[in-house]
Amino acid sequence: MEKTTLIILAVICIVIFLAPLIMYNGHGEDDGYFGGADDAAGEAVEKTGFQPWFSSIWEPPSGEIESLIFALQAAIGAIIIGYFFGLWRGQSKGDE
Repeated sequence: MEKTTLIILAVICIVIFLAPLIMYNGHGEDDGYFGGADDAAGEAVEKTGFQPWFSSIWEPPSGEIESLIFALQAAIGAIIIGYFFGLWRGQSKGDE
């Protein structure tokens, strides 16, 4: 690629990265921004008057523990997926 094309692409990437940060500067979840789909879905279900018929067996004592368990689950999943991709890659190299 030409040097000017790379510079233009880099500028476009920077603009795409910085535009939301500039547009929503100072706004947060309290203003309704960055709430997430889980919060919106929970609110929509609560508006219908639905009463849950099942409660959790165990709730983590804090949000940090919940985040730790989620990160641990993601890491274990990534290790398993990486293992099988490595195994598949090794077997395909062995066939050559």
